[in-house]
Amino acid sequence: MSRIDLDAELDALDAMTLDKLRSVWTRQLKSTAPKASAGLMRLALAHALQSKALGGVTKKMDRRLRELAGGAASVAPSTGTRLAREWQGKLHVVTVTDDRRFYWNGRDWNSLSEVARAITGTRWSGPAFFGLKQKKRAA
Repeated sequence: MSRIDLDAELDALDAMTLDKLRSVWTRQLKSTAPKASAGLMRLALAHALQSKALGGVTKKMDRRLRELAGGAASVAPSTGTRLAREWQGKLHVVTVTDDRRFYWNGRDWNSLSEVARAITGTRWSGPAFFGLKQKKRAA
């Protein structure tokens, strides 16, 4: 499936009724459609169509995601990763650069904590501010 075909299929989902979405589900995924709202069906079908056309999550990535969901302490972002955080109604996006620095607001920063401090005006753990560090669970 070409990118243009995929885009057309994704666009078509917006106009479909719940019955049509269930029909597409059955045809595309070869299973009975779940009892879900039209909005949720659109999201699930869009994900399935994109995974089918562009490739799904690799076993290695699935394992890593499961590790993170299970409570890994923190995540080291790789080059090119974009971290987003909304603060006081404004969206802030930081990009990890090739030299392991952080690009935000038109300049490079040495650490995420420096970026968090510049955004909030107070001392923050950068990984905690951008959601890379989870709170420790009580024993």
